[in-house]
Amino acid sequence: MTNTLHRAGSPASLRDDFIVFAMATRANAEGAVPKLQAFLRTAARHAPVNLGNAKVGGFFRPCERLTPLVHWRRQDGGLTPDEVVAGVDAPSVVCAVFDDRARMEAFLADVSRQALGISVNVSALTDEARQAAARAGIVRHSVEFSLGFCLGQTDRLPDRLTLELSTMCGHGMIAAGLAQKMVELVKEGRRAPGEAARCLARFCSCGVFNPARAERLLGEAAQGRAAPCSR
Repeated sequence: MTNTLHRAGSPASLRDDFIVFAMATRANAEGAVPKLQAFLRTAARHAPVNLGNAKVGGFFRPCERLTPLVHWRRQDGGLTPDEVVAGVDAPSVVCAVFDDRARMEAFLADVSRQALGISVNVSALTDEARQAAARAGIVRHSVEFSLGFCLGQTDRLPDRLTLELSTMCGHGMIAAGLAQKMVELVKEGRRAPGEAARCLARFCSCGVFNPARAERLLGEAAQGRAAPCSR
């Protein structure tokens, strides 16, 4: 399974969110590193908005020498794909995040032809994932759903926009308070949506955060627009 199942949002809100994972198991861990690196190199040719290594993160990462406050104003463009690939030095879970279905489908077809011999998982809207697999000549063998936040004291959950931003880190490393602060800064004109999105992305420990979707959501919030509520 994947923790990206729990990304909050309506279908309209998730229209530009596609994650493709590759992972090694205990059974095929030996020799997995070059295969995982090949997966990422192939993904890099299709213009992903993020590449991730579950052990260290994605394009945008925190720095041990900086305080959290500095992240709000950091202007660096993040790591290059080659730097992410070079950081894969042990069996792990790696991923590529796309904001365009056509690029994701092209990558899926490309990596399928390579027959790397490792597990590949697509996390997206169910119909989108099924269609992408079919176009790549892949027969989907299983599907998983998240039932969302439907039990317990749901009135104590953060607001919809905060959940859409914070749940893009499946490990829960993006605090709701930080997401809310970024929304406020963007609405006040003190940060551009892209700056706020990159700040949030740095705290996602596995690299599955979608900065392009976050930038769009923050921009819509600043303009008083939002995707239809899913709950």
